[in-house]
Amino acid sequence: MRFESEELMRMTMALRAAGAALVASLATMSMTAAPAAARPDHSVSHWTGTWSTSMIAAFPDFFGTPNWSGGFDNHSVRQPVRVSRGGSALRIRVSNVYGTTPLRLTGASIGRAGDGASIRPGSLRVVTFGGRRSAVVPAGRQLGSDPVALRVDPLERLAVTLYFAAPTGPATFHPQALATSYRAAGDHLRDRSGDAYTETSQSWYYVSGVDVAGPQPRRDSGVVVAFGDSITDGSFSTPDANNRYPDELAERLVAAGRRLGVVNAGIGGNRILTDADGFGERATARFGRDVLGQPGVRTVIVLEGINDIGLGAGTGGVPVTAQQLIDGHRALIRAAHARGVRAVGATILPFAGVIYPGYYTERGEAVRDAVNDWIRTSGEYDVVADLDRALADPADPDRLSPAFDGGDGLHPNDAGMRAMAETIDLGSL
Repeated sequence: MRFESEELMRMTMALRAAGAALVASLATMSMTAAPAAARPDHSVSHWTGTWSTSMIAAFPDFFGTPNWSGGFDNHSVRQPVRVSRGGSALRIRVSNVYGTTPLRLTGASIGRAGDGASIRPGSLRVVTFGGRRSAVVPAGRQLGSDPVALRVDPLERLAVTLYFAAPTGPATFHPQALATSYRAAGDHLRDRSGDAYTETSQSWYYVSGVDVAGPQPRRDSGVVVAFGDSITDGSFSTPDANNRYPDELAERLVAAGRRLGVVNAGIGGNRILTDADGFGERATARFGRDVLGQPGVRTVIVLEGINDIGLGAGTGGVPVTAQQLIDGHRALIRAAHARGVRAVGATILPFAGVIYPGYYTERGEAVRDAVNDWIRTSGEYDVVADLDRALADPADPDRLSPAFDGGDGLHPNDAGMRAMAETIDLGSL
């Protein structure tokens, strides 16, 4: 018991120090935290994020599912993405944040996505970087492209293609895209047809964001960042259907005539307090880059903590405490407020019916209840989105409603994702 108490005290003190460091670092955020694409570009107009994904280090065998993060060599990679808001022009962001050597990008293109890996006629554009078709992205950095003259409509599907003539080494990537990416041998940047793209993957590689140009910001414009773990990432929603809850939220905003974009900063398995291979950096470490580095960020929705509870945090097998999670949430709130960003706290979803052995415990349930009570009643978040109560089984509030259960007792299905989006008050964003 003495070891456990001392270990918990060390973890709590370290977390509070990390939170203070996160806030203090915001005034001097490096390119690692704030990509070049987030800097204002006065040559066009105001830049706003319209699509984004959060990256992790290469993990070629993602818990039994192979991917291409081992790297590319004389490959073209075509990656369809769906934007949230429109604009008069666009630019892309390329990430080598987890690379250990410079990334040599031979060329890039973008166009309106057709079926499969095809590009719609008349929409293919070459992407340049500082006026050049090739670029070198330093290790640990991100790079924004030059403006591309292609008007973008809200909820439009685009396809970004990257070509690497030489070996890249391990790739910075997003493992669970729930979207099909395509690969071809050789240079097929300008192919309108998708015939050469015979290989597929369910991950995104190097492309970390798409921004659009538009009028100067107004009270009803900007970006909402959905920040979280696999639930935000969309696990158990239908692949290639754009049914993740941030996608559903973007659809609600477009239908309401709102000018807010929505970008997804979820990573499967992510935790507030602990880094983990395959699950990304802890939330308090990646918040500056994945949230505050987004061009035009106005609001963040935080849904984190279930993996700290179910998978554990810290060393020596010491379970996480509610106070440690609350301190972690407070660090995120302080960081957001220091940059004038509105913080929405989402309560942690029920998980008593989870099928993974050891993930649910009565102690963990007590921690979840305590954290949710703090989110609801403390007043520290600007707004509360009570996803817990919205998706709970009325007959057993500690479990997901069967209507919303994706099948593992933890992740919502498409209907659950829609219910999450509908729970969020659009006026609060």
